[in-house]
Amino acid sequence: MSRREAELDRDVAALLAAMAFIEIRHLAGSAGREPGGHSEKTLDHLRFLADLCHNLPGVARPRPSTSSRPGASPGSWRRATAARPMTWVWNTAGPKGQAWILRHVEQAGRTWTPPPPLPEARRGPSPMTPRQWVAFLLGRWPVRTPAGRRPLPAEANVLKPLDTETICALHDEARRLRLGLGGGEPWLRAHLDRDGVHHLLPDPAAYYWPGTPVGGAPIGWWQCTALLRMRDGEQVRTTVAVLPESFTALPSTLSRRQQLRLAHRARSTERDTYLWGREHEAECAPEVCGYVPEAGNSAPTTS
Repeated sequence: MSRREAELDRDVAALLAAMAFIEIRHLAGSAGREPGGHSEKTLDHLRFLADLCHNLPGVARPRPSTSSRPGASPGSWRRATAARPMTWVWNTAGPKGQAWILRHVEQAGRTWTPPPPLPEARRGPSPMTPRQWVAFLLGRWPVRTPAGRRPLPAEANVLKPLDTETICALHDEARRLRLGLGGGEPWLRAHLDRDGVHHLLPDPAAYYWPGTPVGGAPIGWWQCTALLRMRDGEQVRTTVAVLPESFTALPSTLSRRQQLRLAHRARSTERDTYLWGREHEAECAPEVCGYVPEAGNSAPTTS
């Protein structure tokens, strides 16, 4: 039954992506009919559609059985999304997004059962597999080059410790340059351990590998995995796009053995800033953590 459900999820993802593009095209064409261009309400709905549906083309396209990050630990989320490819989209859509999804599925006359909730992410890193242990003992860098791609340069095969100010500056740079991964700097600054040490390593997924064409231009930045220490002491994961020159300018102060150990920990940590922020949301208040929500500021997501 799970194979049939997976196929139906991909079919639904293709349908929803098509419906989103139709809505976006209609809304984009309405600019000439609105005095002064798009209203804020229209722009909010365009942002809503983009946030909800940007992963749908990847869900609709059957994924290869190999990981998008060769050598990474197989987490519970990967297993859940392999069985039900719509798991992540559905469970992160929120009530408004879920209502949009169900409305379009019903209008298309489809019979579709939403996926179950996401499995609870493990706190801390997943255990290393035997192959990972061998690679660690032999001193091999865990980030492997996908088939048919050019390896990252030697200066990218490094893990670097960062203070809170530096990791926030990198997220702010990603937002300003619209690199597509990162942002949420005000939220991040308020919720990181102010005196904590964070760790960063270039760790691109195959679809974000440098040189991959996106929007007509090849990717010129490095997708990095960051292991962050939050204000309650928990270590969680996130991703951020970092320019190669920005990364290489950061000092490297850890031994190779320490780098290898922390690189495995960063890549195998399942809980991310989204999940941490979702649990913290009930108690989040200016008097608790000093964060004052503003439009467009939210927890960084993990791709």
